[in-house]
Amino acid sequence: QITFIENYITRGVDGILIAANDPVAIAPVLTRALEQGIHVVGYDANSEPHAREWIVNQAEFNGIAKGLMDALAEEKGEGASFGIVTSTFTTPNHARWIAEMWAYTNECYPDMTWLETVEAQEDAILSFNQATTLINKYGDDLDALFGMTSVATPQSAEAVTQAGLCGEVAVVGLATPNAMRPYVQAECVKSVVLWNPVDLGYASVYVMRAVVDGELQPGDSSVSAGRLGELQVVNGSEVLLGPPFVFNIDNVEEFDF
Repeated sequence: QITFIENYITRGVDGILIAANDPVAIAPVLTRALEQGIHVVGYDANSEPHAREWIVNQAEFNGIAKGLMDALAEEKGEGASFGIVTSTFTTPNHARWIAEMWAYTNECYPDMTWLETVEAQEDAILSFNQATTLINKYGDDLDALFGMTSVATPQSAEAVTQAGLCGEVAVVGLATPNAMRPYVQAECVKSVVLWNPVDLGYASVYVMRAVVDGELQPGDSSVSAGRLGELQVVNGSEVLLGPPFVFNIDNVEEFDF
């Protein structure tokens, strides 16, 4: 990403729209872009706040956490025991979601048991193996698996399926409807939490244009985003797409991504 941004600076583009892979490593080159008058807007994954002007958030972190934990409570009860398959412990979005899940669980579901969180690097084979390890390690004590990535969630569902534990071990997580459709249709997965990535991309481009055109200024409380209407600005510089979306057996056929 640093190389791409350096090239954009050389070209003198009007704006850079970026989902940061590493918020700290990317900050110096983004700061240099800002110093040269290039607008910087983040989306999906934030950079260091000082290295961008705005960030388009798919959903608030505590909103994602609430959606995941409430889905588990509805399916397995307020005393469920669960494990988590994530990418890495330091991936910004995933780490923040997990932290918010911990806080929300302590406040609203104190009888739930958090068994273990494992890393799977967003690798399909490793995600499957890690989910299988949790299933074997905790046995009957495991009520559910959370997948924190679009790779970990379907692979966790596949691990539960191959273990013959559909209906016994719930799978809740973040994933696309296409990846999860067979598991939802087989009723091995009840719900999938995500935002609409089409809307996220659409909103991000509208915000970028508004910033470049001077239509979105510091202190504004909302921004117009075409067919999405007015999007709220929170925390000073975060444009919020909206609450997370839940895909289930009733609506999974309506989406194709």
